[in-house]
Amino acid sequence: MSKLAITLRAKKLGILIRDARINAGKTKKETGAVIGVSSSSMNSIETGLKSPSLPELELLAYYLGVPLEHFWQDEIRSGSSSLLENMHVEHALRLRNKFIGNILQKTREQKNMTFKELSEAVGIPGGRLKKYETGESAVPIPEMELLCNLLEIPLTSFTDPDTDIGYWVMEQRSIQDFLELPIEVQEFVSKPINKPYLELAQRMSGLDSENLRSVAETLLDITI
Repeated sequence: MSKLAITLRAKKLGILIRDARINAGKTKKETGAVIGVSSSSMNSIETGLKSPSLPELELLAYYLGVPLEHFWQDEIRSGSSSLLENMHVEHALRLRNKFIGNILQKTREQKNMTFKELSEAVGIPGGRLKKYETGESAVPIPEMELLCNLLEIPLTSFTDPDTDIGYWVMEQRSIQDFLELPIEVQEFVSKPINKPYLELAQRMSGLDSENLRSVAETLLDITI
């Protein structure tokens, strides 16, 4: 069942990547160069024969100018193109793979799972899982999703805010979250006059329950 799920997910992902590339006006050669692969490898990705890793998908989203979440949607949407400048792609991907592998390893160990147990649960060979955890190999998105589901890790946990692309991904996610708020909330947040209320709410969100209770009691005393 897991193998079928991976195959179907890979094909769907390929369609979404192809759609984003075409709407951005990019060729397979140009797009493949962004993640260091040939046009033929890019074709394999778009047809679902291969799948990119999360760091590679982040680069593609950044290059094609679409939110990362685009690749988890069911609808086709266009995006405007953007350019990658002065980026050491190979080095960036290697660092991201290590970052992701470290999270996978720590989570597995926290759940007291062995490679064998995880391998049997997701249907991925133990040797391959070990390479994922060391960052030696990139994790294809369909397998990444299976691992996240089993280990109960939100995919958003793998975003690295200390990189330019990571910051961009978080920024896009924040924009999307804002657009999903009710219109009246968006309007409230957008008005400069309401900034003090937002700053107060932000400060209060960092208080523990005891301090919040104290603030509530003070406000109650004032209003009585």
